[in-house]
Amino acid sequence: MEKAANTLEKINAWRKNTMVEHLGIELTEVGEGYLCGKMPVDHRTHQPMGLLHGGASVALAETLGSIGAQLQVDQSKYACVGLEINANHIKGVRSGFVYGKATAQHLGRTTQVWEIRITNEAEELVCLSRITMAVIEKK
Repeated sequence: MEKAANTLEKINAWRKNTMVEHLGIELTEVGEGYLCGKMPVDHRTHQPMGLLHGGASVALAETLGSIGAQLQVDQSKYACVGLEINANHIKGVRSGFVYGKATAQHLGRTTQVWEIRITNEAEELVCLSRITMAVIEKK
């Protein structure tokens, strides 16, 4: 499968007018088999007790895993869509940023599996997630 040349500028442009942009998620690094990003912990991502909402962590994880998967395929022929995601919430965060790194664990012809580690500013584990992606042919 031929992969398109993907720059941070190009993939950050994919955020426009999406939940990713609304939550303030920014993609920060792309490499062979991985993608990194950050998300603010503020009023957009808090739950009522003032902590990072678990769903916001999952949104960051799904964003990184989904875009990471899409970067592995010929984008003119294939799309990657989520089949399953899970998340273990390890540590609470009240402010600042959280940082995610999605790493490919399996890059198959029809499925991909990505692990996403989300850490706080002290590099402590906040959330550990795994997403399974389906690679489907565009019609």
